[in-house]
Amino acid sequence: MSAQTRHDPYAPTGFARTLEASGAMLLAVLWIAPLVFALWAAFHPPEFTTRFVLTAPLTLDNFSRAWAAAPFARYFLNTFVLVTLIFACQAVLCTLAAYAFARFEFRGRGVAFALVLAQLMIMPDVLIVENYRTMSALGAIDTLPGIALPYVASAFGIFLLRQTFRTVPRELDDAARVEGASAFQILMKIYVPLARPVYLAYGLVSVSHHWNNFLWPLIVTNSVEARPLTVGLQIFSAGDQGVDWSVICAATLMTSAPLLLGFLLFQRQFVQSFMRAGIR
Repeated sequence: MSAQTRHDPYAPTGFARTLEASGAMLLAVLWIAPLVFALWAAFHPPEFTTRFVLTAPLTLDNFSRAWAAAPFARYFLNTFVLVTLIFACQAVLCTLAAYAFARFEFRGRGVAFALVLAQLMIMPDVLIVENYRTMSALGAIDTLPGIALPYVASAFGIFLLRQTFRTVPRELDDAARVEGASAFQILMKIYVPLARPVYLAYGLVSVSHHWNNFLWPLIVTNSVEARPLTVGLQIFSAGDQGVDWSVICAATLMTSAPLLLGFLLFQRQFVQSFMRAGIR
């Protein structure tokens, strides 16, 4: 029997493929339905929030009312500074730690790396009480550094970069050392440029996660000067605005628009960076 006519017993049948496609379409509809509702409510007057009339007038008044009702400019600034600070610290610390685990032999390396991997199995919410005690002892409550400090080192980032650095041929190290390069120069001129797609992939994950992080910033902040967008939006929607879904949906779109636009603009680079990074 030729390879072309050989039947694969594990290949999905026509019914199975149809079922998988139908399930995928159903999940897609369920995922996008809240976004469609938010778009409709945000761009239409309040009386059309639950009335899907194609001739309903469009308006931007909901966005202006939401922007004027809460200090969203301050929330955006706080969030931008927060995610930038966290990713910058993670990039530095994870790079140095991953390089040490990948290329240096030292006593206790296996145990130290096992402890790093163990952190991947610990939910951050479990450490909230201890983190709060630590931030209180440091006097960092209600500050942006207080929000960022528990996340400046990432076990996932260390593991991802360590695996990437191990794929770099050691011959490049030897050639650089022959030319008189130090270990730090080898790291910055060889390893970091070769791992650029991985940094992009990890950066997208880190920024999106901390842009949407809610529980820890809610606990550790008390004032407008330190609140990020997620906490500000929750306080805004639960305040004196009542249940005006048009204004609430407009505020929700404003807070999520940077991530949505970033994904739409860099969708191809987003997918390719993950594929090159080996994330499956």
